Amino acid sequence: MADADLRNDGGLGRGIFNGEHEQFRDTVRRFVEDELVPHHAEWEKLGVVPREIWLRAGEVGILCPNIPEEYGGFGADWLYNVVIIEELARAGITGPGFMVHSEMVAPYILAFGSEALKLKALPKMVSGEWIGALGLTEPGAGSDVKEIRTRAVREGDDYVLNGQKVYISNGQLCDIMVCAAKTDPAAGAKGVSMIAIETDQPGFKRGRNLEKIGLKAQDTSEIFLEDVRAPVENRLGEEGRGFSMMMTKLAQERLTQAVRSICVAEAAIGWTVDYTSERKAFGHTIADFQNTQFVLADLSAEVLASRVFTDWCIKRFLAGELTGVEAAKVKLVVTNLHVKVVDQCLQFFGGYGYMTEYPIARAYIDARIVRIAGGAAEVMKQIIGRDLFAHKK
Repeated sequence: MADADLRNDGGLGRGIFNGEHEQFRDTVRRFVEDELVPHHAEWEKLGVVPREIWLRAGEVGILCPNIPEEYGGFGADWLYNVVIIEELARAGITGPGFMVHSEMVAPYILAFGSEALKLKALPKMVSGEWIGALGLTEPGAGSDVKEIRTRAVREGDDYVLNGQKVYISNGQLCDIMVCAAKTDPAAGAKGVSMIAIETDQPGFKRGRNLEKIGLKAQDTSEIFLEDVRAPVENRLGEEGRGFSMMMTKLAQERLTQAVRSICVAEAAIGWTVDYTSERKAFGHTIADFQNTQFVLADLSAEVLASRVFTDWCIKRFLAGELTGVEAAKVKLVVTNLHVKVVDQCLQFFGGYGYMTEYPIARAYIDARIVRIAGGAAEVMKQIIGRDLFAHKK
């Protein structure tokens, strides 16, 4: 069922993909099934994915497909990125960190990077030669980026950076990290700048690969910056405009989270329908019981409603019309539903649902982060709430 939901426009009249997108989906699906699925369990034990997989992904064309041709990409529309997100989610693939690379790092460089930085970095990111990371979070600065303490001091044609980052996805492998740093500590949010650091520079130190409860195949690191130099041409946009840049790109990041979450929810229902149709208890299949049908009916209806909402947001994003509030709403609703669906579906698997050899167990473990990553659910509520009452002030 889950496979069918994502093919042939999902049978839902989604109306956003054309034949070329579906041909690309075939390519992505083959890559996922042949190159990722057979090895994912081993990568979860290792806590990292081999670099060769990134190079192979680059060869197939599933890294940053929407990057313009002049920077080494295909110049495809963002729906090609959506196809990749969907196929990875459908198969339960959480590592490698392609989403961070293609949906968070590359968009910053493309939108705000100097021509020199774009020509240097983007072709290598498309090919998989360079792996990207986003260095925003610090031990004392999570959702409140104004509290960032990493410093970047201008010295001639370079910035010199000192500080610490934490929870950095792709941190063990990254070749370039877009880093938020204070260039004017006295200016609060207006003193934050975004600077791309090439990680082969002296003073860039990778800490331990952090052990997480989920997303185990995706490496996540502490990063220490000790007098790391980055040329001024590696600054993104104007000095002091980092906070406003983050605000423009957070909508895409949050929509990306929703796209992945709705696909996992659809897949989880499919796994549960398949399992309960075969598993027997008290002389009947579990699917025969009214409770099974009622619970899955409720979840299926909620997932369909959220699928329609998510696709509406995708269309808005493609048209350049998706607002930050809309992105906060779709992330809040769909990620909450993601967590609910995998929890309730796992219950039908009984003890088997607690075994990580079953995809529902891995989905349950991996789901918890979605209400935190890209902005905590409470932050989404704050954004939405402020908008609701803005006209009263």
